[in-house]
Amino acid sequence: MSTGYWLTNVRLESGFCLEHGEVVGTTTENCRIRIENGVIAEIVSSDQPLETELPCLDGEDLLVLPAFREMHIHLDKTYYGGPWQACMPATSVFDRIKEEEELLLRQLPTAQARAEALIQLVVKHGATHIRTHCNIDPVVGLRNLAATKAALAGYEGVISSEIVAFPQHGLLRSDSIALMKAALQEGATIVGGVDPATVDENIETSLQTIIELAVSSGSGVDLHLHDGGQLGVHTMRRLAALVVEAGLQGKAMVSHAFALADVTPAEAADVAAELASAGIGIVSTVPIDMPTIPIPLLHEKGVSISLGNDSITDHWDPFGTGDLLQKASRMAERFGWSEERSLAESLGFITGGKKPLSANGERVWPAVGDEASMVLVQASCSAEAVARRAKRRVVLAKGQVISGSIRQV
Repeated sequence: MSTGYWLTNVRLESGFCLEHGEVVGTTTENCRIRIENGVIAEIVSSDQPLETELPCLDGEDLLVLPAFREMHIHLDKTYYGGPWQACMPATSVFDRIKEEEELLLRQLPTAQARAEALIQLVVKHGATHIRTHCNIDPVVGLRNLAATKAALAGYEGVISSEIVAFPQHGLLRSDSIALMKAALQEGATIVGGVDPATVDENIETSLQTIIELAVSSGSGVDLHLHDGGQLGVHTMRRLAALVVEAGLQGKAMVSHAFALADVTPAEAADVAAELASAGIGIVSTVPIDMPTIPIPLLHEKGVSISLGNDSITDHWDPFGTGDLLQKASRMAERFGWSEERSLAESLGFITGGKKPLSANGERVWPAVGDEASMVLVQASCSAEAVARRAKRRVVLAKGQVISGSIRQV
């Protein structure tokens, strides 16, 4: 394919339909998009004549949405792509850690192939960015990291990715500090951590070490935090203070943050204000087997919220589809976001905040100069796509078709 082409006969959202001041629908326009070197170079209405020598690809009147961002997944530990296996019984995280002492070594020979299969799954569902956590521990050392890097290398220059050096067995508990430093030199881009209180058994030292690793390597932070109640809240408050002290605002995230589902709305609002002030985002999987963190409140307080799939068919969890649109739909259903505007807003939680329309109903995406990473779906608008988990027909990353097919005309 030429570096330049026209994506024709695609539908872009153009505004909201109002009745008595309320949004009751979304209008769309059939358009053509010229893509050059992976970037949107021109957008014109299909009503205008087109004279061009560039190839033209037929979008079949499909709706165009921003590509999705998978912000929490474990590529290195999945069973996906191999034989079916349910989880073994376990009563605590320590049971799973013990299980990994044997399992991780047994999985190593197929780790890259299974990671590749999982990447293909999430790409098929519309993701063109992946943040993966990768075990860094005394059992596998840096070998899972090598497998993950090799799997992602097949998409180099097409999809973007981040690798979190994740001390699953405890940063302090497994004495993995030296391994973490090595991982950050060998391609990991973010410093991970897990439950400083219950796994590392020392909140202050664990968090201080994570921050020191991030500062010395110029990396961000992504902390798995399952600890609930006041223990989890205290950990988040302390992390926020350390992030500000280290000048890491905007470079830190908390994954899960289950404690925010255990406290009163007033306390959750206070913690949210501290997180927002420190530029700390939260990644949620919108779980249904436990109380859900108050995403609307957090969003209202200015906390950046992203969604992720987390474990997919592995020894921690046999479930998972790899479908971020399903996560957005579950979130909307969980919080009663059933009207047109709220459903459309839900899309932003899986796209890094990108939405076709502003709150006032003006088209803000796509725009000339934007990266040509997008998903062509079988839906009339964003709201329908979220509510009905619309079928993804084509996925483009930087102008390249990476899933589905599209006919040249």
